[in-house]
Amino acid sequence: MTDSASTYSSYVALGDSFTEGLEDADQGGGYRGWADRLAEHLAASTTSDTGLRYANLAVRGKVLRQIVAEQVPRAVELRPELISFSAGGNDLLRPRTDPDGLAVIIDDAVRRLRETGAEVLVFTSFDTRDVPVLRRIRGKMAMYNLHVRSIADRHGCRLVDLWSMRMLLDPRAWAPDRLHLSAEGHRRVALAACEVLGVPATGDWREPWPARPSAGWLTSRRSDLEWARTYFLPWIQRRLQGRSSGDEVTAKRPDLHRF
Repeated sequence: MTDSASTYSSYVALGDSFTEGLEDADQGGGYRGWADRLAEHLAASTTSDTGLRYANLAVRGKVLRQIVAEQVPRAVELRPELISFSAGGNDLLRPRTDPDGLAVIIDDAVRRLRETGAEVLVFTSFDTRDVPVLRRIRGKMAMYNLHVRSIADRHGCRLVDLWSMRMLLDPRAWAPDRLHLSAEGHRRVALAACEVLGVPATGDWREPWPARPSAGWLTSRRSDLEWARTYFLPWIQRRLQGRSSGDEVTAKRPDLHRF
């Protein structure tokens, strides 16, 4: 936590499914997610007479270039006090993606966002050490993280280091698809974002998980096979067919409105 509390009167979230909030279901049949949870903390702490105005432009399945082309100009137009920018995760899942190339695009996008005068919050990737298949691209994600840290330093951004959040290595931080956070995972990321921003919040993302028996080797392998059949293979099929989970999805909060 920073030494003094920060308050914001307007916040725009940019990104993909991570920021849209999958798989943190809300009561209305949609998704809540860490960004909505962060907005709740911001709304509780703002000193603005009008309260917090919040927009979430994130859409699942979007790759970096789509986010930069579709969401960044809108954020520049809205000119909020705070912008969160998390992009590139879907690109990193593709075998031919070069983190160096992603960094050039991210650097330019962050520069444009910072030129509005907004505080910009960026994120590293998660550590995929314990995720079947995805652990094979761990090195590529580590290189991406080095670029994100450098970009944050260069442009004076706030950084949430998801890679170093060891509590997120627990399977309970993740939904059954192992690609999206669980509700508890989203809650912890929101608390980490509050800490980085200096926003008052009740709770600690470092809170230990309750003890539970560890699964045996055979049970874990069966779980891995079930995950591959239910989630990973359908994802591969969508990629081969040129489809995205976000093809028919629009932003859940496209305009700045009181939260």
